[in-house]
Amino acid sequence: MGARQVGKTTLVKDLIDDTWQYITFDDGAQAEVARADPVGFIRNLRTPRIALEEVQRVPDTLVAIKQAVDENRTPGRFLLTGSSNALLLPKVSDALVGRMEAVRLATLSECELAGREPTFLATLLQREAPMAEEVRVRDHLIRRIVTGCFPEPLMRRSEKRSRAWYRQYVNTLIQRDLGDLPRIGHVDAMSQLLRLTAVLSGRLVNLTELGGKLGLNRITARRYLALLEQLFLVERIAAWRASEFKRLVKTPKLHAVDTGMMCALRGITRRRLVRNHAEFGSLLESFVYNELRKQACWVDGPLTFHHYRDKDKVEVDVVIEDAAGDCYGVEVKAAASLRSHDFTGLKRLRRIAGKRFRMGVLLYDGDHTTSFGDGLFAVPIGALWS
Repeated sequence: MGARQVGKTTLVKDLIDDTWQYITFDDGAQAEVARADPVGFIRNLRTPRIALEEVQRVPDTLVAIKQAVDENRTPGRFLLTGSSNALLLPKVSDALVGRMEAVRLATLSECELAGREPTFLATLLQREAPMAEEVRVRDHLIRRIVTGCFPEPLMRRSEKRSRAWYRQYVNTLIQRDLGDLPRIGHVDAMSQLLRLTAVLSGRLVNLTELGGKLGLNRITARRYLALLEQLFLVERIAAWRASEFKRLVKTPKLHAVDTGMMCALRGITRRRLVRNHAEFGSLLESFVYNELRKQACWVDGPLTFHHYRDKDKVEVDVVIEDAAGDCYGVEVKAAASLRSHDFTGLKRLRRIAGKRFRMGVLLYDGDHTTSFGDGLFAVPIGALWS
């Protein structure tokens, strides 16, 4: 599962061979046949293994696959792809429990582009300070933030061509995929919300205020935002909470899953980011969050991601919690210089988390990994992919 154009079809075609039957529901004729008789459609597939793409376009097919799996428990007979989270579709989530393994395919990571295995997050979880081979990477980050991480714009030779791809991508989503989602009564408001998330990425999400900007009530705004999450375009990161501490803000934070799309929707160019330090900082936070989420796929054991903010407006950009409840803080700073004040949020998190706190890292555009005492380190941001 993953957003459109992240490479699902390319990966599937690389995995299958002549023993598989390949079907895509982007083919309107195939989709119509399946909608008319989903059970018969699945039963009439004669090859032992089936690759079925864009399965969310005919969700009743998943119920038919459930029946086929119950009749023959041989694993691996169906390889499905979807551009929306099939597990969230109506009538499907309960039917597929214990019958399907879901794999999230994200956009390309910095480590993939550099041809390296990711080590930053694994090193952090071992309570060691990550090191960087590449330092002072501001120019590289500006280029990467504006280009984004989808495969196609990365292959285009100019910023203008990459931006044109994103605009067409968004138009296709609005005209096609949003219409496939259930319970959308205001498609125009949904498209406005998609564009608004590019501005709100990295900020707290006030649903009442968000709905007011779109002419929607709070409940509808929350539902529409959840549908964008279902399309893998945005993520809400929950607030970190400590039951014994009552002054923590509970509001989630929003992150778009790709900074290239954000820049295209907002008209942000490399030249503009060079001049505007504040915009660069907010985009960099989303970029780092997405990189950490991608690296989490390589780590054994589940991780949950949060943000920290209290009523004094002290913040930590990302709080990572492992299955044992241990906490690791990551703060992002776009500048190359450091001040003691930059560690205020990590120090506050360390105090409140107590024994659960394991390490805090301030990512900055500097030269050295430096200890600031008691589990706090300043680390060059290039360590993310070194």
